[in-house]
Amino acid sequence: MVKIRLRRIGKKGQPSYRVVVTDARSPRDGRFIENIGSYDPMREPSFVEIDGPRALEWIRKGAQPSQAVTRLMEIAGVVPRQESAAASKPAARAQAGGSS
Repeated sequence: MVKIRLRRIGKKGQPSYRVVVTDARSPRDGRFIENIGSYDPMREPSFVEIDGPRALEWIRKGAQPSQAVTRLMEIAGVVPRQESAAASKPAARAQAGGSS
């Protein structure tokens, strides 16, 4: 299985990450297939750069993005933002409770 996930680079205490396409069996900082972006959480505001067409092509081929990469792709505008299930549950409960 192919995954899209973060690969940590940078010095101790100063993390930055590359968004890579890799085999799921590879270690976090091990071998990868393609580098498709970068993420620097230490900048203010944090820096996110993802090659959208390449990321979408890998997803079409069956690559599974990690949760962190999915959030970063939403921030970068590669995929549309989706409301989380936790955020939509209170609204559903209010509608269900209001009809009684």
